[in-house]
Amino acid sequence: MASWALELLGFSLSLLGFIGTLIATILPHWWRSAHVGTNILTAVTYVKGLWMECVRHSTGVYHCQPHRSQLALPADLRAARAMMVISCLLAVLAAAVAVVGMRCTRCAEGSPAKASMAGSGGVGFVVAGLLCLVPVSWSTNEVVVDFYNPTLPAGMKYEIGQALYLGFVSSALTILGGALLCTSCPANKAPFQACSRAPPSSRPPSASKGDHAPSLTSASHSGYRLSDYV
Repeated sequence: MASWALELLGFSLSLLGFIGTLIATILPHWWRSAHVGTNILTAVTYVKGLWMECVRHSTGVYHCQPHRSQLALPADLRAARAMMVISCLLAVLAAAVAVVGMRCTRCAEGSPAKASMAGSGGVGFVVAGLLCLVPVSWSTNEVVVDFYNPTLPAGMKYEIGQALYLGFVSSALTILGGALLCTSCPANKAPFQACSRAPPSSRPPSASKGDHAPSLTSASHSGYRLSDYV
């Protein structure tokens, strides 16, 4: 019963992490313009994401424009795109495998591979969480380094957006849920032992000799000689 609850908890956390990863991938709030120096009061706020750039005016007007050229994008942005998309796809595959292998489902019931499929789904969730964590950490480090760069103008500095915070939380939930699924997988059984030898016969040793004809010596001890019957 405890293993069932552990599997359900791990799957629920992984599913929440996957949803958060998907939202963080779509949201444009990865980088937002920093209001420092002379830009403390401004009528325009810029936010950038993996797929689009948005401008928010003080009047409430919000306008977004997708990145027009895919090849003109920086290499780190393209790598972040690819890793986030792969993370989402891998989480979907891991969820499908975990559902089949969980004890509370009837899929593949009675199959010897069902016990290990939940653990395989957990491994997939852990890898998906790591794939989400890498671009989020990379982008956060880039924002922090540029923010404290004294040679960079204040108008070109950005701060950490809400999508990056969501990415950190989502990757942590996905990794934690995948780890719980892995620990809920039962330990491998001991290898099949060799068949024991056949038990020794209960017959006394002398009984095995009863099938043989009596020897001449044993016949002579009975008081009769075989030559008397010739």
